[in-house]
Amino acid sequence: MNKKKVIRSALIGVVAAVGVLGVAIATRPSTFHVERSITMAAPADHAFARVNDFHAWSTWSPYEKLDPQLTRTFEGPRSGNGAIYSFSGDKVGAGRMTIEKSDPSLVVIKLEFFKPFEAVNTATFTFTPTEDGTKVTWAMDGENSFVGKAASLVFDMDKLVGGDFEQGLVALKAEAEKAVKATAATNATD
Repeated sequence: MNKKKVIRSALIGVVAAVGVLGVAIATRPSTFHVERSITMAAPADHAFARVNDFHAWSTWSPYEKLDPQLTRTFEGPRSGNGAIYSFSGDKVGAGRMTIEKSDPSLVVIKLEFFKPFEAVNTATFTFTPTEDGTKVTWAMDGENSFVGKAASLVFDMDKLVGGDFEQGLVALKAEAEKAVKATAATNATD
């Protein structure tokens, strides 16, 4: 076999492989959804208050603990609709969260990432009364660009973020249940 035929065959093979990879990437889902839930022995308002006020996130959010040098800025109202929390750090990147909807059963947050990559996702927290207290569900939805689709071949967003959600919900549960006990103790002394 001459050298030109070998090079030509190799190029055809590379083009075919790139084509197959491109088709595989293009057929990946264009959206993603990650969701975790926990039930806590606390009324919905105790968990809601800690999600609805970005100043309280340092007590339960796993992302707050990732970077000791995290820079935080707050804008707008302290809590509820229009509250804004911007963050920047070496380990968590840079971004901004804005509460777009807030009522006792639901908080919807626009989550914007600027570094290390740009993305806009929606985070939701729902608070559903149960017989034992409250079921809190933390979810995130977003769109996959071509690069996001390519990354999804290697990284599973559910596995990548789901563990953080579980950890955060456990900490949120502890904070809400601690508040219930503190309220009960205060009421017992009155």
